[in-house]
Amino acid sequence: MRRAAAWLRWYVTELTGENAYARHVARVRETDPAAPVPSRREFERERVERRYGDPRDGGGVCC
Repeated sequence: MRRAAAWLRWYVTELTGENAYARHVARVRETDPAAPVPSRREFERERVERRYGDPRDGGGVCC
């Protein structure tokens, strides 16, 4: 039962993107331990801008 619950939790966090920040931090630390790591908020903002464009520049606007 615990194994199924752990798998379900992992699946949901992967599906929703919850683990993206943790993977990013691990990657940055692995590449350069002295490099600054963005906050979770900064990371999410950059992630949305990469995906949909910066709304301040007209990106992500439909019509």
